[in-house]
Amino acid sequence: MTFLLLFLTTARRRLRARIDAGMSTAEYAVGTVAAVGFAVVLYKIVRSAAVSSALSHIITSALHAI
Repeated sequence: MTFLLLFLTTARRRLRARIDAGMSTAEYAVGTVAAVGFAVVLYKIVRSAAVSSALSHIITSALHAI
């Protein structure tokens, strides 16, 4: 009886792990949309005048230090 109970418990855990493994198509879609939104925000920040000016200043300073 103990062996049967152990076998069923193990089988149930394996089945549950297999069912819950990975993301579904809808979750991939939501993750992709979130990643694209984050990329757009970062692109807008990096392309802003303040950040471009700061990066240019940093690069110019680094090149003149050589």
